[in-house]
Amino acid sequence: MVHFQSEHLRTFASVVEAGTFDAAAGALHVTASAVSQRIKAMEQTAGQVLLRRTTPVQPTAAGETVLRLARQLRLLEQDTAAELGMNGLGSSAPIPLVVNADSLATWFLEALAALSPEAGYTFEILREDEAHSTALLRSGAVMAAVTSTPDAVQGCSVVPLGALRYRAVASPGFMDRWLPDGATSEAFDLAPVVQFDRSDSLQDRFFRERTGGKITAPQHYIPDPAEFAHATLLGLGWALLPEQHCLENLADGTLVELFPGTPTDVALYWQRWKLHSPALDQLTDAVRAAAAKALR
Repeated sequence: MVHFQSEHLRTFASVVEAGTFDAAAGALHVTASAVSQRIKAMEQTAGQVLLRRTTPVQPTAAGETVLRLARQLRLLEQDTAAELGMNGLGSSAPIPLVVNADSLATWFLEALAALSPEAGYTFEILREDEAHSTALLRSGAVMAAVTSTPDAVQGCSVVPLGALRYRAVASPGFMDRWLPDGATSEAFDLAPVVQFDRSDSLQDRFFRERTGGKITAPQHYIPDPAEFAHATLLGLGWALLPEQHCLENLADGTLVELFPGTPTDVALYWQRWKLHSPALDQLTDAVRAAAAKALR
């Protein structure tokens, strides 16, 4: 059985998070040579390379497994310290999570705000499309994820959260210019679209469901939820917006639905490491409660 020293596992996680051996050495208050020796010892124990010496360093496939172990150990240590009353506010390492941009902009922060400040939890949130977030769980980069994938990643549990409802919308001026007779197949095929970024697949899926084809019209990429909605209001293109970001505009006429009365629901799930942890348990309860209020 492979056995890593706990000190070496802490060093491994620090190197991955800091990006370089020198930066990790500074964070750990040891020399870069000591960090290098610990990593080499781990690789000898594992019998394979665990880190690619790039800038920043990257874990190999085997290294991702070790990183997950290192972070699980750190979480267990933090939970133990908290139960013993040894954790002060901000004394623990941030819990890494991945959340899609729309959830982050509409409901997810309510879950974090509901946690007791006395617990001292901090979080590092990575933003990723809900269809791609499970890759970060598999790699050990995060401990939990809001995802659209219902199948549990190995070593994780999964619970349904509900559905985030979207409306396909555009400004009245955009409709007059590009879709004067409504979203007919021919006109819709030419109408510009606003995309969040190049991993955003929401508009593409919607377009494919409506037309059976791919988007070939001009596309704008605006990776900020507020500016994304603003760009749609300004008439740069059509887009799918969460109801929380467009219902008032639909009511006052500053946005118009392309297909009235036909919203799009995206089912969301919470996946987390299958590890007994008071921190993850409390976070999971808070996420489920916030989702119950905000999602369909």
